[in-house]
Amino acid sequence: MILDAALKVIAENGYHGSQISRIAKEAGVADGTIYLYFKNKEDILISLFQARLGNLVSMFNSSVKETNTADEALRKVCEIHFTELENNINLAYVTQIELRQSSLELRKAIGLVVKPYIQLIEHIIEQGIAEKSFRADLDVKLTRLLIFGAMDEVVTSWLISGRKYSLSAQVDKTVEFFLKGLK
Repeated sequence: MILDAALKVIAENGYHGSQISRIAKEAGVADGTIYLYFKNKEDILISLFQARLGNLVSMFNSSVKETNTADEALRKVCEIHFTELENNINLAYVTQIELRQSSLELRKAIGLVVKPYIQLIEHIIEQGIAEKSFRADLDVKLTRLLIFGAMDEVVTSWLISGRKYSLSAQVDKTVEFFLKGLK
């Protein structure tokens, strides 16, 4: 309840404009109750990322296991990334906008949460190279960051535009772009 409330409050007011008392009120608990579970607001945000992004990474891993090729796996990752954030505007806003305005220490902590996702993308690239469907000369570490960064920017641009178009409708063109560069 607290994390759901924090997601809503931070999405509506920004991280710096969100007070513990407002999160507590949204969750329907006393301010002191929050401190039974979290040290401070930064701890709430880190826990929020761990829970929500942990769920997404589990979803990515499950879906990738059901694919037969690296091409299919990359498509699944992009579909889930765009669809889940399109369906959860508060999560999209907090991950895309608020994270960038946080302290370096906070971004580093959240970076640890994102690491399994980046590693999954790396595994897909390595799979594509092993299948000989992706170029053998790819710099795997750089390529994983470029793929993640491109998807991240598509979501950010969608939010900044006021969500004037379907994010999930961007999957085909995004994956087509990736595959042309990877082949």
